[in-house]
Amino acid sequence: MKRTLFSLRLLPIAAACIAGPALATNGYFPHGYGLKAKGMGGVSAALAQDSLGGATNPAAMVWAGSRIDLGGDVFMPKRDAERSGAGIPPINGKVDSDRTAFLVPEFGYNQMIGSDLSLGVSVYGNGGMNTTYPQGAFQCPTPANTFVPANMLCGSGSLGVDLMQLVVAPTVAYRFHPQHAVGVSLLLGYQRFKASGVQAFDNPQFSSAPGSVTNRGSDSSTGVGLRLGYQGRLGDMVTIGAAYAPKMKMGEFDKYKGLFAEQGGFDIPSHYSVGLAFMPTPAWTLAFDFERINYSDVKSVNNPSQVQAQLGTANGPGFGWQDIDVFKLGVAWRMSDALTLRAGYNKGDNPIRAADVTFNILAPGVMKDHYTAGFTWSLDKNSEITGALMVAPRQTVSGDSLFSGLSPFPVGNEKVGMKQSSIGLAWGRKF
Repeated sequence: MKRTLFSLRLLPIAAACIAGPALATNGYFPHGYGLKAKGMGGVSAALAQDSLGGATNPAAMVWAGSRIDLGGDVFMPKRDAERSGAGIPPINGKVDSDRTAFLVPEFGYNQMIGSDLSLGVSVYGNGGMNTTYPQGAFQCPTPANTFVPANMLCGSGSLGVDLMQLVVAPTVAYRFHPQHAVGVSLLLGYQRFKASGVQAFDNPQFSSAPGSVTNRGSDSSTGVGLRLGYQGRLGDMVTIGAAYAPKMKMGEFDKYKGLFAEQGGFDIPSHYSVGLAFMPTPAWTLAFDFERINYSDVKSVNNPSQVQAQLGTANGPGFGWQDIDVFKLGVAWRMSDALTLRAGYNKGDNPIRAADVTFNILAPGVMKDHYTAGFTWSLDKNSEITGALMVAPRQTVSGDSLFSGLSPFPVGNEKVGMKQSSIGLAWGRKF
């Protein structure tokens, strides 16, 4: 009971920490949850390595045993946007996003109740996106045929968005057979959003709710969802797993009902994963996951940016993101009783099409390839330190500017680019 009370005291602290920006790589989802999984390309469906099972596969918690995990990742994205070939040179140019480092903490606690039942909680950043472009040297035309200083999308001041999603996942898992277990997590979601510098679209021509498009400060919404999971052992060498989370219905961003489709709607899309882990010897583990993220569930994310409708309407323009498939491969080598080394590769689809590049200046989730490495060092028989590193090479998407259909002169080509890395440490203790 004392341990349970201790974990409940830690929960608000962990939740407050994770409420910082949590940027992501597979679209806006992280490449993995938990530093052990992150060091192995994000694989987690068939593995039970820590108490972050509520973020991946709830059934893993009964295999993980009683433990607590607390850590953080420093996420370092480099984002830029460029316009070239416009008929009026002042709107051409390139700009880099200012903020380049974000702390993304994680927390998990799991308690065995007997030998086949576990109760726990995972607290994690589900995903996010942040861009902060300075105004730069752009100049945009006015109705009076003059030019005024502006940002890249012809608004004023800095241009960008800040999206954060936090999930608290109370989890119960049950081993109904010596080799098979199921689990369920209640997903308590919180998200926060703000936009700035999008004044060019904040008018009756483009928006159904002028005044609720940009520079309204932070807005938040909440929602409830569910994650189901299964994990089984096929003999001593093979473990399989599967997990599914249906779409989480979130409340609307009322301050931005003139920007997002469905009057500020921004739900968390459904996603599922299946995985296989193979242990040819006690020292080696090879694991593979397939994950599907259904961004088409969310109109404000999936709707094409070129649709002939006002922003904020039921079928209004969105970011044009497509559903993506993610393939994860990881390997772990238990080098000694004290040291385990990890490596992995994560390959996801780019959700952004060339035709939607303009809106995605705000949200350049273009990453495909992620290379990872990690380790766990045992401090004693119950305590350990885990580290993980991720590097994702630069990716770009380019296409014709959305403004080309709104302007009498050629607006040219736009390109968004991004590369990123992360490094993190976590402490875990079994009890």
